Amino acid sequence: MTHVAKYQMFIGGKWVDAEDGRTFDSFNPTTGEVWAQIPSATEADVNRAVDSAYEAFSRGAWSRMTATERGKLLRRLGDRLADESERLGRVETIDTGKMFKETRWQARYIADYFHYYAGLADKIQGDTLPVDKPDMFACTVREPIGVVAAIVPWNSQLFLVAIKIGPALAAGNTVVLKASEHASAAMLEFAKLFEQVGFPEGVVNVVTGTGDPCGRVLTSHPKVARISFTGGVPAARQIVHNSANNLAEVSLELGGKSPVMVFDDADLESATNGVLTGIFGASGQSCVAGSRLYLQESIADAFLEKLAARAKTILIGDPLVEATQMGPLATLAQISRIEANVEKALEQGGRLLSGGRRPDGFGKGWFYEPTIIDCPRQDLQIVSTELFGPVLSVLRFKTEEEVVGYANDSEYGLAAGIFTRDSARSLRVA
Repeated sequence: MTHVAKYQMFIGGKWVDAEDGRTFDSFNPTTGEVWAQIPSATEADVNRAVDSAYEAFSRGAWSRMTATERGKLLRRLGDRLADESERLGRVETIDTGKMFKETRWQARYIADYFHYYAGLADKIQGDTLPVDKPDMFACTVREPIGVVAAIVPWNSQLFLVAIKIGPALAAGNTVVLKASEHASAAMLEFAKLFEQVGFPEGVVNVVTGTGDPCGRVLTSHPKVARISFTGGVPAARQIVHNSANNLAEVSLELGGKSPVMVFDDADLESATNGVLTGIFGASGQSCVAGSRLYLQESIADAFLEKLAARAKTILIGDPLVEATQMGPLATLAQISRIEANVEKALEQGGRLLSGGRRPDGFGKGWFYEPTIIDCPRQDLQIVSTELFGPVLSVLRFKTEEEVVGYANDSEYGLAAGIFTRDSARSLRVA
């Protein structure tokens, strides 16, 4: 029988179960089997985490620390993160199916982020302001805002945590981090580092659970001053609604359906490599994945023939194995959604050039083949829907003006790729 790891949440400097003892299962996408049990936070658990963060911010040891002292803790955190990158990367790979060579590298890489914010901590400055009254002194002083609610998705979670809580802690705030219910283990392992390097109790808290009650209570809590969320549009709409209860500042990053444009003067070998990496790296499970490909008509057929042939050679397998080029998807629901959208695209006139099914030989694992669909029109559902999987929609264009119109015809605006040898064109199109 496979060993099932048991995890606890990190609240107020202590490791705790959910108040009612409830848990949920975390699956290993490579095998489709349960590998860990995660606490399912109650409303009371989230309230306790926010109260703990607020106490640390307003009255605890953290509130009395100098900026330089905060910086030293962040630097120690970066050092520990670099030391633990192998272990953290392995846990994240088991929990999400992301490639181990990526997760361990990312864990080591983001140590630099914490080192950067460590140096920034005691360099936050105010301003003296000129006024029209000779007997008045006016200045701006930058102060920490309070408790920050940081909500991260399962993909690239260590990186997203670094760019959310690194600046928050450098500025003197405290944090309640909600891990994704799809893959919480890496965040709970990461929380151990805060304990090891000596952060005071309550400065960083990690809660795990579903959007309701966990996310709802956190984002509407009266003691939360700022919300930083990365995830899907439906959840973001709910968060904006919740923030009406606390008037917290809100920042949102909501995914993408990023266009990649290949012009007829491009280096086609470079473009092929870029397109393949952009969509099939991380099995397409990236908010910046280049999931819409626009090809200038004169090169489209030859480019697609080469691209499809290369896609069929991608080595699918265990993400812990170094030779593997593409691992599984993080959830079974993603595969079902992809299958429905691919079927719809074919019904609407799309032409399947590669993939389009679950590969054989992987048992219960959540794998899907690298898939390319030649789309006859921009209005196909698959062209506008973020699938978060290894599916590339391909369209053709005649002119620069036309492809810019296609690229901008999206509710998303996160990233884009341009392949051309004409530097003036590249700047113009960007």
